[in-house]
Formats: sequence, C-alpha cells, structure tokens
Amino acid sequence: MTEILLLVIAGGFVGFLVGLTGVGGGSLMTPLLLLFGFPPHIAIGTDLLYASITKASGVYSHSRHGSINWRLVGVMAAGSLPASILTTIVLAIWFSDASQYTGVLVTSLGVMLILTSIVLLYRNRLLAFREGASWFSGIMRERTTALTFTMGVFLGIFVTLTSVGAGAIGTAVLMVLYPHLTGVRIVGTDLAHAVPLTLVAGLGHMQLGNIDYTLLLCLLLGSLPATHLGTKLGKHMPSEVLRPVLATMLLLLGLKYAFF
Repeated sequence: MTEILLLVIAGGFVGFLVGLTGVGGGSLMTPLLLLFGFPPHIAIGTDLLYASITKASGVYSHSRHGSINWRLVGVMAAGSLPASILTTIVLAIWFSDASQYTGVLVTSLGVMLILTSIVLLYRNRLLAFREGASWFSGIMRERTTALTFTMGVFLGIFVTLTSVGAGAIGTAVLMVLYPHLTGVRIVGTDLAHAVPLTLVAGLGHMQLGNIDYTLLLCLLLGSLPATHLGTKLGKHMPSEVLRPVLATMLLLLGLKYAFF
C-alpha cells in the first residue's frame, strides 16, 4: 500500500511540473521511474501508454478550437507510426528478452534527454529565429514536407525507444520549419501527432510485455488532477525561471544515461 501511495504521489509530482512548466511528461516521468527502481523497458513502455492517455484530452480541446494543422500531423505520422512499429518488431526479433536491449534503451534515453534539455535551454533563441525566419522558409519551402516526414521517422524510432521527444523536440522542429504557424497551432499540431505516436509505441511495448498496469493506474490517479492544478498555478509563476532549472537537470541525467 505504501508503494502504491508513493507511485500516486510520483505521478502527481510529474503532472504538477508538466502543468506548471509545460515541459514534456516523458522527459520527467521515465527518469523518475528509473530512480524508483523500475527496469528501463517497464518505465518506458508504461510511460508511453500513460502519455497517450493524458495527452488525448488536450487534442480534443485543440481540435475544438481549430488549432491543429491536420496535414502536418499526417505528414509526421506517415513517418513516425511505421517507424515505431518497425522499431518494436526489431526489438522483438533481434533480442530474445528485454535485458538484452536495456543498454540500447538507456543510451537512447540519455541522448533524447540531452536533446530535450538543449531545446528547452535555447527556446528563446528558437523563438527569435522563428520571428525572422522568412528567408529560411523561402529557401526550404520545397523541402519542408520531406524534412517533416524525416523528423517523423526520427521521432517514431526514438520515442518508441525512450518515450521522450514527442513534445519538446517535435515542437522545436515545427517552430523552425513552419515559422508562419502561430504558437497555439504548433502546440496543437505537435500534440495531435504525439497521441497516436505514443499510443502505437505503447501498444508495441504491450506486445513485448513491457507494461506495468498497476503502475499505469497509479500514475494516472496522481497526475490527472495535479496537471490541472499545475496549469492553473503556472499562469502566475515565472516558468522562464523554472524551465532552465528543469532543463539543466535533464541535461545532467542525459549525460549520465548516455555516457556512464
């Protein structure tokens, strides 16, 4: 009972931070579960299903307000969903059990945490680049669809291996490639892509036996109300101060997992 209560509190803690700062849940939840002692494959697989469930309501809200570019969602998903499925198949065929691909998962997690921290730390520079990126848009106009598809493939592989990146990295790519999109449409479009990606990746891990359903339920019970509370408080708190602190923490964890 004590362990279940701790997991509910952990889910609430991550949900609160996500609502407060806007930092993606995967980059926070998976490292926390590893610190709790869960094996990497269980932490990642469970977090993927958790992410698909918790993000779904956000997609519904953005869809109602017309803040999703469904064409871009389709282009990214055309790359990411097949890549996710193929990644799961490779894990199932190439390795006889989860212990054999633990090293791949942990190293990939470290790399994605480092990339996420860089995106968070240089968010303002990305925004500044976006404001003056009309020249870039003109040069890359004929290549944006191919680059979007390619980024979808990248996310499909590494989100499946780590549960990290569908939010922060996907948003950063859309910001750079599509400077004409408003902030709310970037968030809505990225979220609409993240839900099917994390769901497909999570179902793949389910087939691999990498889901702890008790853990999943505890995380949901804790995070859903806490995220709502964090979102309310986040409107009145300096997220520009909190976000670099979290980004630095993610960078240190990423270095630990990637190189040690």
